[in-house]
This record gives sequence, structure tokens and C-alpha cells, in this order.
Amino acid sequence: MKLIVDANILVAELTRRRGRALLSRLDLRLFIAEVPWSEAQHELAKRYTVIAERTGSSAESADEQYTQVIQLAEVYVEVVTQTFYASSEQEARRRIPRDPDDWHTVALALSLSADIWTQDKDFLGCGVATWTTDTLL
Repeated sequence: MKLIVDANILVAELTRRRGRALLSRLDLRLFIAEVPWSEAQHELAKRYTVIAERTGSSAESADEQYTQVIQLAEVYVEVVTQTFYASSEQEARRRIPRDPDDWHTVALALSLSADIWTQDKDFLGCGVATWTTDTLL
């Protein structure tokens, strides 16, 4: 199954053991647009810093965990440049009016004829099938 990963779901699942296992499933071909990928990296760095603070771990430990999950994501999730899906921008923006920043994910889904893995209800009604983590599990 070919899925475009929403940035929020990637962040959430990379912080969970079950999510990291789900990412490595061989029956899933996972893609993410480059802008959401940058957002995910930024958010993951913040989350691992907070986790370290809450657990009393060192900043080095947080950096190590962050590096490990980024490397895992880079193995199992293909980052696609904006030039690949740019021709679908206008259509994607029209389909997702509630959160215009999500156009990257919709445009990539349209360009690859793929579904979207998300928990974000803003994608409902965009004309692309969506999958939740629970459904994939």
C-alpha cells in the first residue's frame, strides 16, 4: 500500500514503539513531502528535548534518540521534493481549504495516486482516501 504520511502522524508514531514498528512494515510504501518532513524534524527535536527534561535524561541522550528516529524515518519514508508535486498545488489547495498548509500532503497524494496516513480531520473530504494508525494496525 502506498501512503503519504502527514507530518503530525509521523511525529506521533516516531515517539512510540508501535509506530516505529508500523513504519518498518514491508507492505507499506511511505512517502512525505519535503515541507512536512522539515516540520516533522523540527517538532521531533522539540519533543525529544521535552521527553529528556521530563525523564531527567541528558541533552545528549535526547539528541541520540532524535538521531535514531530520524535515521529510521529516512530508511522507511521517502522524502519527495516540492518540484515533483508542484503541478498539483492549485488542485490540492482547492481540496483542503481548512488548513492551507496541508496542501503539500494532498498534492503529493494526487501526484503519486496514493492515500494519506493521518489523524487530522482536515483531510476528510479532500477526495483522497485517508487511513488512521488504528486502521493500519
